Amino acid sequence: MKTLLLNSAEKAADFLLKGEVVAIPTETVYGLAADALNENAVKKIFEAKDRPSDNPLIVHIADFEEIYNFTQNLPKEVEVLAKKFWPGPLTIIVKKNNIIPDIVTAGLDSVAIRMPDLNITRDLIKLLNRPLAAPSANLSGRPSPTSYKHVLNDLDEKIPAILMGPDCTVGVESTVIDLTSNPICLLRPGKITAEEISNVINKKVYVDKSVDHLISDLKDVKSPGVKYKHYSPKTRVILVKTDKNKFAKFINSKPECVAMAFNEDAEFIKNPNFISYGSENSQTQQLSRLFDALRKIDSYNKKLAYVRISEDKEKLNLAVFNRLLRAAAFNVIDLN
Repeated sequence: MKTLLLNSAEKAADFLLKGEVVAIPTETVYGLAADALNENAVKKIFEAKDRPSDNPLIVHIADFEEIYNFTQNLPKEVEVLAKKFWPGPLTIIVKKNNIIPDIVTAGLDSVAIRMPDLNITRDLIKLLNRPLAAPSANLSGRPSPTSYKHVLNDLDEKIPAILMGPDCTVGVESTVIDLTSNPICLLRPGKITAEEISNVINKKVYVDKSVDHLISDLKDVKSPGVKYKHYSPKTRVILVKTDKNKFAKFINSKPECVAMAFNEDAEFIKNPNFISYGSENSQTQQLSRLFDALRKIDSYNKKLAYVRISEDKEKLNLAVFNRLLRAAAFNVIDLN
């Protein structure tokens, strides 16, 4: 099956209405979408990605009022958060009703919902008049795709079609917040921070320990991107926590390895296999470039890549750190 490249929401809707999967653009990463209310269609997501069935999916809607069709007992914080952050890169976990198939939620009684901030994506959902279940459009465990070309690299001939759109502006998956827990808990960091959410709802938002700890021994997880090794190139990745001078001395003695660090590191690094994932002083730039940089690692055909992370806590973005920890399977060297 040759994967077709589509240029309109109408063409993508034709595939989805027939129970097929289609890769779609969003502002965060490209998603692999299916009709969230069609259990057989959703199964095709797991098959194409080789995704574990106990990893829940996020349901995407186009208008806030749609949330009432699929949920129950919504807390008052939902409307407040939606007014501030939707459409946008925030996913909220709430109690589901029986309309959402168990395959979407990994059998849990909760569902993760968001409204993407990209017109073509919301137009597609409106055309269907159905919610879309959509994890990232990559092979399970690989770096998430931020362009349709990334999707092709992973899923060509595995899915029928890709709806082409712009490269993703945010660059990492949405923030996931659990409103079914007490206290309210952030399960996956993204562009929107726990502090920003706390300021809007006037409540403390706790960051779950899974954000920077491996919890692969736990059976049930409410959010994608938590339980398994994720975002990984084929090349083995090790994180190095240090400043640019120490990293340069370390990596320049290892020309057989890939070096991934910041723009500011370039003048110090003599290793020819250098990749930048943005400025150390711009967390927005790091977010938008991270997955593309991780994918470039494999182009060097090396066995090992060392990635510098900032030693400055003010510069260490939690969402970037979370993705890199999982890309490296929690292997970190501290040179300080």
